[in-house]
Amino acid sequence: METRRDAVDSFDSFRQFIGLERDVLVLSVAMFAFSLSFQMTGRYVPEYLRVLGAGATVVGLYGSVGNLIGALYPYPGGALSDRLGSRLSLTLFGTVSSAGFLFWFVAPQVPEVTLAGVSLEPWLWIFVGLFLTQAWKSFGLGATFAIVKQSVPPGRLAMGFASTEIFRRIGFLLGPLIAAALLAATATFVEGFRYVLIVAAVFGIVATVAQHVLYDAGGDSLGKSFEGLAQLRDDLRSLPETLRPLLVADTLIRFANGMVYVFFVIVVTEFLQVGFTGFGVSLRPDAFFGVLLGVEMVVALLTKLPVSKLAERTGLKPVVGLGFAVYAIFPVLLIFAPANQWVVVGLFAFSGLRFAGLPAHKALIVGPAERNAGGRVTGAYYLLRNTIVIPSAALGGWLYARDPTLAFSVASLVGVVGVVYFALRGKEFEAYAGGA
Repeated sequence: METRRDAVDSFDSFRQFIGLERDVLVLSVAMFAFSLSFQMTGRYVPEYLRVLGAGATVVGLYGSVGNLIGALYPYPGGALSDRLGSRLSLTLFGTVSSAGFLFWFVAPQVPEVTLAGVSLEPWLWIFVGLFLTQAWKSFGLGATFAIVKQSVPPGRLAMGFASTEIFRRIGFLLGPLIAAALLAATATFVEGFRYVLIVAAVFGIVATVAQHVLYDAGGDSLGKSFEGLAQLRDDLRSLPETLRPLLVADTLIRFANGMVYVFFVIVVTEFLQVGFTGFGVSLRPDAFFGVLLGVEMVVALLTKLPVSKLAERTGLKPVVGLGFAVYAIFPVLLIFAPANQWVVVGLFAFSGLRFAGLPAHKALIVGPAERNAGGRVTGAYYLLRNTIVIPSAALGGWLYARDPTLAFSVASLVGVVGVVYFALRGKEFEAYAGGA
């Protein structure tokens, strides 16, 4: 007869198998809620801007501002988490992000303002809200990496990240489906999207409270205080050798993706103008886009753990390369696709494979870092990568305004260069080298 102790030990073994230590579990739940909020909203904001009167160039500029935030936030966020601990940092970042969703909700109601003869359109406030909503995702990046690193053995980092990624991608799956349902139930896109924003804010608030109450801060390993730009220069110069070719390839891939990422929803709703009809339902293109994101995430969820286990046999590099390849070729496949609902469904299912390599990618970034510097190494890596990627969306918007097919084709070309570079120069993390 199984005793209570046996049952607990069995559960603990299962938790360790999939990388879910207590703090990683709490982080995973928070990731689920915030990912739900981000995916419900962020992928639709370009369409929000377009409906509010912004053109392709403005949409591209919005993407570049997002890249700027992605470059500026992670390093100070990582340094803060190393200094103050992950719990307090993530609580602060979660509160700011939740407020940002509410700011987006009220933005269209702000009356047009004329300042120094310049008319400030309502869509301008969407840019302001972006600085708030990205706080948990970008400021908290270093803290989330550091929690996994201090909770999981080095040889199982990919599985630890896979655990958080699965929760995160479940949010990415359910978020678009909730958005699609709300949009389908309302007469206009703007009306439906404002309901989406309210739901996103509620999830953000619940996640912030939950992570603050449940996270055990006693296990936090605190690093030294932030010493300013000198420390940043030292961190950049001391990036492990394994990261340097990865950083070059990753930057090329992200630059390519950044050129067109904000236009995926606009390609579906305006360029292809493809909706969905079948199984007794009929969806507008904006609601159909939410279903497409759901399909993408189903594939991501089904492949993430098997691919992370595969990395323990093959090494991290082949798995990361697979994800890079999907990133690279998806844009050109989408822009030249026929306006057929099933073809588009198939393409977004294929796109889901790019997420399969993310746990291995994260392990390859944080694995070589010293124990108490995981947050800063991660932040420094993303700071450099995202700084270079900043102008990608603005360039993509400029090209898209002239010819959408040109913008997406150039993006895929840049991505292929990154894939080839990584195949030739990429390094393996030593903890996984034995399986490669």
